[in-house]
Amino acid sequence: MTAYTATVTVRLKRGVLDPEAETTQQALERLGFELSDLRSADRFEVDLDATDADEAADRADEMAERLLANPTIHDYDVAVAER
Repeated sequence: MTAYTATVTVRLKRGVLDPEAETTQQALERLGFELSDLRSADRFEVDLDATDADEAADRADEMAERLLANPTIHDYDVAVAER
């Protein structure tokens, strides 16, 4: 077994209201930053042991599907790195 860190980034799908991002974007614009869009995201880092990176990614994907993301309103990405 090898030690991996799987990073799961969960964000709202485009078109779903994101009040946190809207408030942050307005504040950044008041500070003089020009933005075309801003979206908030949650990032989960999961340390796990697996036989290879594909198995680690599959397990992290299952975690996202079952708990970390709501597929109705969220998109997510999984990235795996060896520790």
